[in-house]
Amino acid sequence: MSKVGPGTRVSLHFTVSLSSGEVLDSTHERSEPPTFEFGDGNLLPGFEKAMEGMQAGEQGRFVIAAVDGFGLWQEDNVQHFPRHQFGEQLLEPGMVMQFADASGAELPGVIKSLPENAVEVDFNHPLAGRELVFEVDVLRVTDADAKPVTLN
Repeated sequence: MSKVGPGTRVSLHFTVSLSSGEVLDSTHERSEPPTFEFGDGNLLPGFEKAMEGMQAGEQGRFVIAAVDGFGLWQEDNVQHFPRHQFGEQLLEPGMVMQFADASGAELPGVIKSLPENAVEVDFNHPLAGRELVFEVDVLRVTDADAKPVTLN
């Protein structure tokens, strides 16, 4: 029986919540479970590491430290901009806006505060610095190179 790890494709249901119990995401209501290839970037590396070695039919509950989840909150990711750069746009703390980074790629930022003639924007992931609880039901583990069987 295959175990979750490099070179495998995994079908699973999962729930991600904060340590307070607040559910952030769950796939249990979906008709089809999500499937991913180990290491393809669809799951956080901390989630994959927690599941490594599991087999189909196994369930697990893992506490994922912030550093292994969405990273630690970093003061350097908070930027200040002159208010005039936003024109007449109505801004409120907590609002999420899209910004362009140096390469032109879109980067979300959260308006943190509006000090006089300035806008403070937090570019940390909203879950940065938060411990997560990852509950998983591994449904299927196959060789990533295996071809699906088609019944006629």
